[in-house]
Amino acid sequence: MTGPLPPNATIGLVGGGQLGRMSALAAARLGYRCHILTREVDSPAAQVSHGVTISDYTDPVSLRAFAAAVDVISFEFENVSAEGLDLLASLKPVRPAPSVLRISQDRIAEKSFLQAAGVRTAPWRSVASLDELRQAVTEIGLPAVLKTTRLGYDGKGQAMLRSEDDLAPAFERLTPKPLVLEGFVNFGQEISVIVARGVDGSISTFDTVENRHRNHILDLTLAPAPIPTAIDQAAQGIARQVAAALDLVGLLAVEMFVDADGQVLVNEIAPRPHNSGHWTIDACPVSQFEMHIRAVAGLPLPTVNRHSDAVMKNLVGPDDTALWPAILAADGLIPHLYGKTDALPGRKMGHVTRLFPKGALPGEFGIAAALGILHPAESAE
Repeated sequence: MTGPLPPNATIGLVGGGQLGRMSALAAARLGYRCHILTREVDSPAAQVSHGVTISDYTDPVSLRAFAAAVDVISFEFENVSAEGLDLLASLKPVRPAPSVLRISQDRIAEKSFLQAAGVRTAPWRSVASLDELRQAVTEIGLPAVLKTTRLGYDGKGQAMLRSEDDLAPAFERLTPKPLVLEGFVNFGQEISVIVARGVDGSISTFDTVENRHRNHILDLTLAPAPIPTAIDQAAQGIARQVAAALDLVGLLAVEMFVDADGQVLVNEIAPRPHNSGHWTIDACPVSQFEMHIRAVAGLPLPTVNRHSDAVMKNLVGPDDTALWPAILAADGLIPHLYGKTDALPGRKMGHVTRLFPKGALPGEFGIAAALGILHPAESAE
């Protein structure tokens, strides 16, 4: 494919979740059709898309049929087959490239890449045996976090190590090996930046935001993050640096810690739309999802121009979604549901956004008042 994707062309999205759903809605606004490859019947993305292929992500017959039905391909989450993307890339452009997915899928590959790119992270070691874990703890110290290298999200696939007695049980429980030991960061804030990079290498970044978690799941995002200018500039520069080093074509979320000394450390990267960017749908003329589609389709990337400050609140099943009638009746809350049927504990079912005049993001009491019935208890990891 050369040049921008013309109107009425079809974008293939691997994965059928809410990120694909919101990407498909953004694509429709730009005059494109989306075709979803997913293992789920009646997935959130398929509900709003032109076509759907129900298949495993590794079946070559289905992958070839999917590629034949689309003009360009992207993905909406990392837990897909890189080998399957390789096959798709031999047939149609895949953006971001399978090589980018491979880096983000594996914590060892990810941290090695970031280190080579000159980006600071928490101290870490790869550990394949209990003896290696003990040695790594000697070098890094406790407390520390032991994580699986793949498939971990929302707090899954990790264990906090606070004493020597925690090592053996955690190592035994977490699979597959090797694992990654990360030094515990005494951080003041968690922040993130979403960056888009086009086919021509042009880069556009969204505002740095603060992320607050509850039960290891993102609860609130504050846009923009209430941080000093120097930290904001550092975070923005890191996001651009990582996108360029990846030779990214598409969208990338860079999650970071701000430690007690004001240093910015990269925690992880995600080459796709991200939960911490949902506020952009309502607070920016071009959302993260439209920017994703623009990059994938080879369209120009506009400069981000936030017209409002915002707070995004996740709706997690079943407690938050039980409040849906009251949410709809509340003034000022902008509701988004994802089309999922079962409001299981810990499952992200939707989100709401509350807008404020630009430059007028309130303090803690103002945020609590604005969210009303949705104001969370004190966030905690």
